[in-house]
Amino acid sequence: MEITESKPTRTESDLLGSREIPEQALYGVQTLRGIENFRISKFHLNEYPDFINGLAITKMGAAVANSKLGLLTEQQTEAILSACKEILDGKHHDQFPVDMIQGGAGTTTNMNANEVIANRALEIMGHRRGEYQFCSPNDHVNRSQSTNDAYPTAIHIGMYFTHKKLVEHFEQLIASFRRKAEEFKHVVKMGRTQLEDAVPMTLGQTFNGFASILQNEIRNLEFAAEEFLTVNMGATAIGTGITSEPGYADLCVKALSEITGWNIVLSDDLVGATSDTSCLVGYSSAMRRVAVKMNKICNDLRLLASGPRCGLGEFNLPPMQPGSSIMPGKVNPVIPEVMNQISYKVIGNDLCVAMSGEAAQMELNAMEPVMAQCCFESAELLMNGFDTLRTLCVDGITANEETCRRYVHDSIGVVTALNPVIGYKNSTKIAKEALETGKGVYDLVLEHNILSKEDLDTILKPENMIKPVKLDIKPNI
Repeated sequence: MEITESKPTRTESDLLGSREIPEQALYGVQTLRGIENFRISKFHLNEYPDFINGLAITKMGAAVANSKLGLLTEQQTEAILSACKEILDGKHHDQFPVDMIQGGAGTTTNMNANEVIANRALEIMGHRRGEYQFCSPNDHVNRSQSTNDAYPTAIHIGMYFTHKKLVEHFEQLIASFRRKAEEFKHVVKMGRTQLEDAVPMTLGQTFNGFASILQNEIRNLEFAAEEFLTVNMGATAIGTGITSEPGYADLCVKALSEITGWNIVLSDDLVGATSDTSCLVGYSSAMRRVAVKMNKICNDLRLLASGPRCGLGEFNLPPMQPGSSIMPGKVNPVIPEVMNQISYKVIGNDLCVAMSGEAAQMELNAMEPVMAQCCFESAELLMNGFDTLRTLCVDGITANEETCRRYVHDSIGVVTALNPVIGYKNSTKIAKEALETGKGVYDLVLEHNILSKEDLDTILKPENMIKPVKLDIKPNI
């Protein structure tokens, strides 16, 4: 019979009774209950380092404010700050095992942070884990706070960290599209509307269009992210500030600004702010806008590169893997496809955030945990998607110049360029005859002696069809 050696534990107590906690754990009894109660998803707090860092910074700001008000001893303050700095250095993140999706409006997450910081502070002070009479998760680390102000403040700070990273990854993708626009600026192709031939343009204009519509979203993301810099620290339970002392809120927010280097400000109405999650709704919506545009772009990449022989084939996507278990030689556009799926997930997450934001009741929104999870997840998915699309797809796209040129030559759409000279009615006749006979627009114009070859060549020069021009040409009709 195999004998299992028991691991050492310590006893901790809360409102519901006593529990044995693994001695090596920095977390405590309330975290343990959260682990047991919320076996919901694979989204655990320790997978979201920006959020953990947001929690650490929030607790640092509170400790500084409490110290200045004489509510913490110098030893307690220094130990709490040192424990938080270790977390910011990437240590102890494995001690945050709770599920991101949880009941209790984030209390489990807040207490997870309080317990980890308190136990590490105790070690720094020379005490044993669990000796909370010297530094308590509730009485010292959580002093002058409630989950209802500390938790959303940590989300705001964590999301602002994440936002800055998201924009950096986004700008790299946009720059990749810009480089392709420059590379393909000489390649004339047919533009299309409603999937039908329209008028000529350049492949460079196509890619520059991709870059431009994405560039516009950076301003929208920045605008939405600014709301994260307004926090409700000092609100405590419902916004009245009960259990905090006069001046605490201002001291705490000032400390948060100094720690982060950001212009963090206090909400002008803490009661309203404590139940308001519109900043998450707004930022999720901004990410949804990006996802919608990314989906459009990836659909275009897939269509324009379709083939290789029976599709549009205007350019080639880098071949990344065999595309079929049964069709030899098939290569699929797997990178745009995965970005499409990321876009759908972000759009779905946004619906969850919107519904959860609407679910606020009275002085609190208890659904904030899933809102936070969705926002952090969407941002991470987008960052991974941007990098994957850029490095494994966009950077390696090559143009099929001859295919693009042939489409323009064969297209009836070039007749649009003749409109200002020969008129819409005559252009329509040429287009109709081209459709019925299979002849080219160029040949028919010359056949009917509508324009001289010299004038026709001038009108149909690529550079004259891709931008506004003024031509002094008269038809023969």
